[in-house]
Amino acid sequence: MENNTQNNHIEIWLLDDDDIVRSTTAQWLRLSNYTVREFQEGHELLDHFRVGLPCIIVSDIRMAPLDGLTLMSHCLSQEHELPFILITGHGDVDTAVNALRDGAFDFLEKPFDPNRLLQTVEKAIQLRKVQLQHANQSQYLGELHGLEETIIGQNEQIIRVRQQIRTFASMDTHVIVYGKTGCGKELVAKALHDCSPRSTKPFVAINCAAIPADLFESELFGHEAGAFTSANKQRVGKLEHASGGTLFLDEIESMPLAMQIKLLRVLQENQLERVGSNHTIQIDLRVVAAAKNDLQTLENFRQDLFFRLNVSQIHLPDLHNRGADIPLLFEHFCRMAVKERGGDFKPLSPIDHETLTLYGWPGNVRELRNVALRYALEPNTSVAKILAGYQAQDDIDTITPLPLSVKVQEFERSLIEASIRQQKGNIQLVLEQLQLPRRTLNQKMQKYGLNRVDYLD
Repeated sequence: MENNTQNNHIEIWLLDDDDIVRSTTAQWLRLSNYTVREFQEGHELLDHFRVGLPCIIVSDIRMAPLDGLTLMSHCLSQEHELPFILITGHGDVDTAVNALRDGAFDFLEKPFDPNRLLQTVEKAIQLRKVQLQHANQSQYLGELHGLEETIIGQNEQIIRVRQQIRTFASMDTHVIVYGKTGCGKELVAKALHDCSPRSTKPFVAINCAAIPADLFESELFGHEAGAFTSANKQRVGKLEHASGGTLFLDEIESMPLAMQIKLLRVLQENQLERVGSNHTIQIDLRVVAAAKNDLQTLENFRQDLFFRLNVSQIHLPDLHNRGADIPLLFEHFCRMAVKERGGDFKPLSPIDHETLTLYGWPGNVRELRNVALRYALEPNTSVAKILAGYQAQDDIDTITPLPLSVKVQEFERSLIEASIRQQKGNIQLVLEQLQLPRRTLNQKMQKYGLNRVDYLD
């Protein structure tokens, strides 16, 4: 018997007018560490029912005065995705099968196998978790404002990052932001600028790894006309342009040593000279530097420049360490995409949700955003399918493989989806082609987020 301690917060509402059957079933579920709430009559359950409750419903069909099918109709009319499991006698099997078309999650025939009950309940609870998480995410995203709207997340590390941004922004000191590629270092730097007294002045971003070494000095310091062969006119450099505002130096560890010395002098004296000029220009500069690794440990990075910049530090976590923030950010990016194009956000299926949390996300938030845009704009796809497509284009030695369980489920999803498409949404033909019971197909379509209406001719 599995110990399902993680399901304690999802209640099973058990309805049966037979006291012995109800109490025996409830006892079995409680021994499996589920939380059970018992009801003897349908109206009693309806009196307590509200949309969005953390529960699933398991109900007998034959009851008076309110039978299980009528109760299901009442509940699903208020919340059509609520997992509702029916318990039926042998003579009501056809009725229960028809109830699947009306939104029932599954049905169990009396006398049912207790282990079959546990399996069905577990699947329903996992679906309910995804539904409630989506509802909570939607509410959270709808109420965002200020810095939370820029640096999104409920993870403890991200909450601390927002606190640091608020603190460091007002201190007007240099900051080093550490984080892997795609973690959002520039986003944090821009937030530091926007929250600071410098927000009305320029925010200037430079990727130090993208500038050729022979152009670095001109790019940072500017030049006078005729300073070198191709200098046809005077040019203001990035340091001068950022005066009064914030200079963001991304991948600062890639800056040539000669430029590190010159930058250090500028930060010490708050002045510079353009290339080809003897005129000193006063500047007021705040630097936010970004790096993947600790600058103090790098042999090719000057320690005196490090100590000049290292007034404050912000460390950004890798995405795979942010847990529940992954589906939250995914929904945020999807909402952005559909808002630009128009349309509705397509909620995640349980398998898509599982894929998001199991995948390693080596590209961090940037990779997640790309997958979310594809998911939002491409109909009838899945997260696993998109990730598999990306991986097929990459070097096999550099990718983070999808877990085997995800690959197997995506293969099954693709077969079912192909059959529904081929049969133009005719479920009876799909059942015959795949040789599946109606109940099994219904469960798998729920699991994979497949809706026959999307495939009607």
